[in-house]
Amino acid sequence: MRVITGKLKGRKIPVPNTDLLRPTSDRTKEGIFSVIAARTYLDNTRVLDLFAGSGNLGFEAISRGAENVLFVDRETAHLQQIEKTSKTFGVENQISTIALDIEIFLEKKEFGSFDFIFADPPYDYFWMVEMVEQIMNSDLLKEDGWFVLEHDKRHDFSEHPLCRFSKPYGRTVAAIFRHTDEGFK
Repeated sequence: MRVITGKLKGRKIPVPNTDLLRPTSDRTKEGIFSVIAARTYLDNTRVLDLFAGSGNLGFEAISRGAENVLFVDRETAHLQQIEKTSKTFGVENQISTIALDIEIFLEKKEFGSFDFIFADPPYDYFWMVEMVEQIMNSDLLKEDGWFVLEHDKRHDFSEHPLCRFSKPYGRTVAAIFRHTDEGFK
């Protein structure tokens, strides 16, 4: 895996040595960030990376101008690798990490709101539908924010009233949710 573009372009993102993650493919990541780049900028934004794994999506956001990223994952080994990678990239002052189950994290209210939320849960994540509702019905996502969810074809969010984009990239489907349809008309 590598950073596609921006100030960290071409840098390799190491994958933690666990059997507990499925990193976003470069093809899917490029597709997601192309949709975003065609409609808005990541400059000076606050980003939340749920199920952070290797930090692939969050590091791409930093490379494209995000001010800071909060990485959340329940596996401390994943977060330790993200912290190590951030130091290698020289962006350690732009990240923070929290080791917590996503369901518990989403119940907490002390983290403020985000311009972008990325979530790449396991395909068989038991709380997939509830997670979408929890995020879209809370103050975690800013009113003009973007929630980007990766899921497999067993779920279909294309008819969700706040889903503005849904596209398969191989087995993975990228869905984008927004409170506004600006940029997607």
